[in-house]
Amino acid sequence: MSDYILTYSKIKFYPLEPIKDDIKIKDIAHSLSLMTRANGHCDRFYSVAQHSISCYQEAKCRGYSARVQLGCLLHDASESYISDLTRPVKRNLPQYFSIEERLQKTIYERFGLEDLTEEELKQIEDVDDTLLHYEFEEMMDYQIFETAPQKWMDHDFAQRDFGSVEQEFTTVFNELFAFTD
Repeated sequence: MSDYILTYSKIKFYPLEPIKDDIKIKDIAHSLSLMTRANGHCDRFYSVAQHSISCYQEAKCRGYSARVQLGCLLHDASESYISDLTRPVKRNLPQYFSIEERLQKTIYERFGLEDLTEEELKQIEDVDDTLLHYEFEEMMDYQIFETAPQKWMDHDFAQRDFGSVEQEFTTVFNELFAFTD
């Protein structure tokens, strides 16, 4: 058995030894547009790419830098190569954290975000947690946090065609990457 996955663009990608030049936004956008949030336990299909787009929009509405907006768009990009695990399982597999962290760091390096500051990383995390809360509230009728985090805009959690989500993800990426490059 091989130690690589074959990506949408037909690249042999080695997730345990990622090569920066093998990371393609086409693969990330396509894969995340087909992956569901909450391990598929939502009341409708809602993709990781939709979540990432919402995170980008929230960051933009908050007036965060283009770098943070791009970081929000790409914060779950490692999932396109290694999938994701539910939080209770992930917490009990420390090696998964190492693999995910290394891969995410390589993705950020690939797209010029290797030097995100602690403050920028905290902004990305806060946006991600905010969206997590409101996604669960809307699609699972469940409050993640006792006190709802402040959101700066209303988000559309409607089920969308994966192709349109993939295209929007790519378009947003191209706009942000050109601005931050």
